[in-house]
This record gives sequence, structure tokens and C-alpha cells, in this order.
Amino acid sequence: MSVQARTIICLLRNDLRFHDNEVLLWALKNAERIVPLYCFDPRHYVGTHNYNFPKTGPHRLKFLLESVKDLRETLKKKGSNLLVRKGKPEDVIQELLKQLGSVSAVAFHNEVTKEELDVEAAVKQVCLGPGIKIQTFWGSTLYHRDDLPFRHISRLPDVYTQFRKGVESQGTVRPTLQMPQKVPPLPSGLEEGTIPTASDFGQEGPLADPRSAFPCSGGETQARSRLQHYFWDTNLVASYKDTRNGLIGLDYSTKFAPWLALGCISPRYIYEQIQKYEKERTANQSTYWVIFELLWRDYFRFVALKYGRKIFFLNGLQDKEVPWKKDIQLFDAWKEGRTGVPFVDANMRELAMTGFMSNRGRQNVASFLTKDLGLDWRMGAEWFEYLLVDYDVCSNYGNWLYSAGIGNDPRENRKFNMIKQGLDYDCNGEYIRLWVPELQGVSGGDAHTPWALSSASLAKANVSLGETYPLPIITAPEWGRHINQKPNDRGSTGRRTRGQPYTPKQHKNRGVDFYFSHKKDLH
Repeated sequence: MSVQARTIICLLRNDLRFHDNEVLLWALKNAERIVPLYCFDPRHYVGTHNYNFPKTGPHRLKFLLESVKDLRETLKKKGSNLLVRKGKPEDVIQELLKQLGSVSAVAFHNEVTKEELDVEAAVKQVCLGPGIKIQTFWGSTLYHRDDLPFRHISRLPDVYTQFRKGVESQGTVRPTLQMPQKVPPLPSGLEEGTIPTASDFGQEGPLADPRSAFPCSGGETQARSRLQHYFWDTNLVASYKDTRNGLIGLDYSTKFAPWLALGCISPRYIYEQIQKYEKERTANQSTYWVIFELLWRDYFRFVALKYGRKIFFLNGLQDKEVPWKKDIQLFDAWKEGRTGVPFVDANMRELAMTGFMSNRGRQNVASFLTKDLGLDWRMGAEWFEYLLVDYDVCSNYGNWLYSAGIGNDPRENRKFNMIKQGLDYDCNGEYIRLWVPELQGVSGGDAHTPWALSSASLAKANVSLGETYPLPIITAPEWGRHINQKPNDRGSTGRRTRGQPYTPKQHKNRGVDFYFSHKKDLH
């Protein structure tokens, strides 16, 4: 078939999968040839908006490169290929329109935030002159935008629980799309394009860290393999609600977030697999909780759709004036894991070394930055954007607004107690000693408060505060309730004694495994 055959360009962005992909399916039904296209947009590799951190750090870039490579291999097995280009999508598409000469449409999934919408507008402008049809779809959420029970996005509730109850009682999840087994080859004469390397972006690939809680590769193949492992091979999903607040290891939570962020796995596919699991094996609070978490992810996407650029504004969704500080020394201590508060430092070092951090950790370091240090929340949001392998613009900014108290949190002045949190979720200090080796000589839960130890205890542990490990850059008055208390003292207040195993039933809170969670056990 000649190049003159009817052709549709499929611009892929955060939808790097073949399964349940409406863009590809529509194109396959409406053209003789399709051109799946991924563009490495140079605008993704410059500085962040306010603080000029690199937008895409080494961990996320590695995961993205793996995901693009995996999609190319999948398409090749089906008879097609993935066209890869370095350049702005609008420029790449303009060149392809000239080269192909017979393009009838350009199709892509809608995004909701400004930079992505600007790309969509630019692509539409390029197609306007030659009269090329633009076809868009909504494919990033569990519940389709058009199926929300709120009549208009402006009526979206500002509290998650109201949103959840509305969609659960009145909404329907659309079934996954059935994709064909074969895809026609690319039009002749098209060079597939080389998938770049980290060095092409001036970066070095990150070193593997054996301590990582996310030692996984990018791509649809790995995403589906992870689901198979977590659901069907191990039944871990049946105890997910009890383990999701873990800190160490791969299997304490689903770890779907990085693949969801790039669209390597469809939320609707996860939903269908949960339904199948519940029917064939068991249905309990844990299996429901996976859906609950997907709904949080949906919610922040719809919040971004409702509020637009406001999710990036200093005063947030509430236009709330807060005297945020911009102390670079304090921020550097936070981002480098040298605040002298071990639970904060351990989490920030894990993030820097691996591109991943538990939800429990994310809540705490965000609270520490915004509530204890009083720093501009955007510093934290942009640092997460740089490092997180599962960075998702809507979830990231939605959660930072929430943590900063200027977003969708219905509770005033929510603040996490670093010491209580550390003792509750790392009561024996194992996580601290894993990531803060300076404190390996400090036994048990004392690793959370080295500054409260006697000189003799510190000397025995080979710790010299201010030299081998920092003194705290700040202490909060509420921490004192959890320092140097005898076990029966903690027990007498109804609190769990130091060293007592963590029992999830003690925490009736809710969270978001897929990005960043919100809990109620704060002080």
C-alpha cells in the first residue's frame, strides 16, 4: 500500500500502552495506516517554573526510556512500530504532515494542565491550515470525565469523600477496550527514530540501589507482570490495606503508581482485574482499597480540570495567604536528608537515591517542609517533580496543596508529628538505620530521637551530634510527648509502646497508594 493511503498520526504522551488505548483503537478503525508517535519534548528537560530544578531527573528519565522501548517492542510484535522523535510535538507533526502527505487526522488523549494543554493547542494550530482532523479522547482516569454525576466539572465537590460517594453510588466504570492482535505497518519511507539515552539529555543513568522499594523497570509489559504478581501469584492484594503503610521492600503496596503515571497500565484494567479477583478468590476491605486509591488519583485529575492553573499558585485553591519562607539553607537540609530528624532524613535520602518514597514518608516530609519549616510548598512540589519516578502533575500538585493546607483538605491546620509517626510506622528504627547509616549503632526506636540520648549512649553508638550526624534544624513542642517515655508511660495513654508491633487496625485512616496519601493520625 502506498504512502497515499489514508493515515492517522497517534500522538502518545502519558498513555504508553497498547491495551485499553482508545487513540490507537480509533485510528485502527478509521485508517489504512497509523503512525504511533512519541516525542521527547525538550521543554520537559529544562528547569522547573519557580525554582529551576531539572524537570525530569535521572530516575524518571530511566523509567520513561524503558517504557518507550517496551511500547516499541510491543507494537513491533503486532506488525507496527513506534515512531520516536526528539522535538516539540507540534514541530514533529508539522514535518510528518509534509512527509506523509495523506494524513487524515491526528489523535491524542486529553491532558488537563497548562503545559500539556499548550501542546494540544499548538498541534491543533498546525493541523488547522491543511484541514487535518483533530480527534481527542479521555483515557487517564478510572471514571470517564463524561460519566461524572456532577453535571459539570465546576460542580465537582471540594472534599474527596463527597466525590467518592457520588461516583460510587451513581457512576459506572467503562469496560476496557478490546484491541486487535495485528496492527498495519508504518507507511514506507519513515525512519523509526532512535530512542535516546540519558547522556542525550546531559544526564547519567542512576545507579541501582539494593535498598530500593521500587527496583522495577518501565513499560506495559512490566506493569502487567507486576499486577499478575501482586494479585494472582501471591494474593498480596488480599492484605493490601494492612500492609500499605510499610516503608521497606517491594511488596508492602501495589507500586502501580509509576506505570499509571505514564499510562503503561490502564486504571480500568486494574479495576477489571480486581473485580475478577473478588469473584474468583476473595473480596474484602483490601481489594476495595485498591479502587479507593484509584479514586483518589481520579479526584486530583478532576480537581486540576476544575481549577486549572490555580493548582500551581502560591495561595492554592483557597486563595489563602500564608507567610511562606524561601530559606535555601533550610530547604537544602530537607532535600539532602540532613535535617537532624531521622525519619525525615531517611525518607529524603531514599527519594534521592531511588526516585521513590512510601506514601507514609511523603506525607511526613511534606508536612515537615510546610508546617515545621514553613517553607514555600512549591519548593517541595518541584523537588518531587524532579526526582519521583511516579511523578504525575495532578497528583503531585494536588497532594502538596493538601499538605500545605491550601487545597482540598477539609481539616484546618493538619500537621504530622514526626516522632509519633516514626515510632508508629518504624517502631524499631529499621528504616532509619537502612537509610541513615550514621545511626546504625543506635538501637530500637531511639534511632528516631538521637538528640535525646545521653552522652554515654551516643558515644557507645559512635554518634557525635553536629559532626557525624546533624543536630535537629528544628524541634516541635509536640515531639516531647514521645521522647524518653517508658513503655508503660506510652501504654497508659493508650498509645502503643515503643517496640510493640505495628497493627494496621490501630490506624483507621485512608490514603493514596498510587501517589501520596492523607491520614488522620497526626499527633
